[in-house]
Amino acid sequence: MKYNNIYLIIAATLGTVIFSSCKKFLEEDPKSQVTITNYYKTEADAISAVNSIYAYLNSISTGTTAGVYHSTFWVTMGLASDELLNNQVAAPQFDQLATFTYTSQNSALEEIWAMHYKTITIANIAIARIPGIAMNESLKNRLVGEAKFLRALMYFNMVRMFGSIPLLVEENNPLTPPPASAETIYAQITSDLDFAADNLPDSYDPGNGRGRATNGAANALLAKVYLTQKQWDKAATTAKKVIDSNRYALWEDFADVFKLSSRNGKEAIFSVGFGDAGGAIIFWEAGQFQVRLLPPDLSVEGVKNAQGWQIPTEYLYNRYDADDRRRAVTFITEINDPATGPKTIRPYIQKYWDRAAEPTGNESSNDFPVLRYADVLLMYAEASNELGQTVVAEEYINKIRKRARFNGTNYLPTVPDYSGLSKDQVRDAIIKERLLEFVAEGQRWFDLARTNTLTEKVPLAKPGVTPQTKNYLFPIPQREIDLNNSLEQNTGY
Repeated sequence: MKYNNIYLIIAATLGTVIFSSCKKFLEEDPKSQVTITNYYKTEADAISAVNSIYAYLNSISTGTTAGVYHSTFWVTMGLASDELLNNQVAAPQFDQLATFTYTSQNSALEEIWAMHYKTITIANIAIARIPGIAMNESLKNRLVGEAKFLRALMYFNMVRMFGSIPLLVEENNPLTPPPASAETIYAQITSDLDFAADNLPDSYDPGNGRGRATNGAANALLAKVYLTQKQWDKAATTAKKVIDSNRYALWEDFADVFKLSSRNGKEAIFSVGFGDAGGAIIFWEAGQFQVRLLPPDLSVEGVKNAQGWQIPTEYLYNRYDADDRRRAVTFITEINDPATGPKTIRPYIQKYWDRAAEPTGNESSNDFPVLRYADVLLMYAEASNELGQTVVAEEYINKIRKRARFNGTNYLPTVPDYSGLSKDQVRDAIIKERLLEFVAEGQRWFDLARTNTLTEKVPLAKPGVTPQTKNYLFPIPQREIDLNNSLEQNTGY
């Protein structure tokens, strides 16, 4: 595990801040360390401050909670859906999520809340302080744009999960802030992303820009914001802007999407880096893809620390056509035991494991894909379909289907295109394709919630599990309500 000195400075200064303790933190001015009041002075300070926000996306070493995309967040989105089951012992928080028996005391939800607000707090300080630094104006606006993109991403996750929550956008906020309406939060998200899209570059120097937000990332996220709000015209227009930029493309072979050599490649719009990081920002933290997803049986092949803590539902595996390339790439169903030969096992998820680059598994250096081009194509298809443009929608779904039928050598007719579907059939096809395309990418609960299909789909994958209407939002952690009596619990909890 490696640290960057600037990261240590910023983390020591900002790392333990959550909104309920901002005032106490801001009153401290220890002489032995860098503080907010004497730090934001130079261009280098501004760059380092924004880098510290990115560090909170991946790092498990940013305080008492892991980074936003380290594991708990995307695991939660898979478990609370038709995608994943929990196989991790002594992890009741994940058992509860998988069976929809979670309450406001769930520790995973507490962690998600705390880590998002920590990241928001650091972004708010950067947004407030950087404009006062004497530096290149273009760079200044870019850095503020990056901070606003990251703040928007955090609030977008939170408003979808919890609904009405505190909206903190200033450096100094009340200790018990009241919740803002979802509409108000979405308006802030849109404003932040508009600024980001206007001020972020199309790309960066490959040597030091991997993982930074771009104009394309801002527009892709904005398209998803509009899609979630059912603003179909705006969603289609914004997604098409990303498509027409010609900066992104699908890998021909789905197997190439998750190779280490593909990090920051043509399909990656915004990713969080792990492991050796290449050109990633600030912090080098190994990912937990292998330990959480690979089967323990792989130990006979010399693979280390594969625990299989989260496993796919049989329903998920069986939704694929037999020749769908995504099934072969996403899942592992056979182990080669040197002593006894090949052995068939239940499906586990292997998509993040680049076996050639990391043959013994263990700590992963792969990126976590927050936004990739396939997502934009399916967003455009969905918005087009809702606007009555069913043929256009089929065209863009079929771009995903075409890749799915490429087996590494040939295109197979057994994974056919969609054609002649009704609007309702296209809608169903899109939600299915999103299931098959984005396994363990933190998308599924969001997709089922925004399409109002959570209570329909989950029982198909988990017999006996019956989500209720209340599960279209998560409960606000009771710990936060105890600290802030302005908060109100979501209905049903």
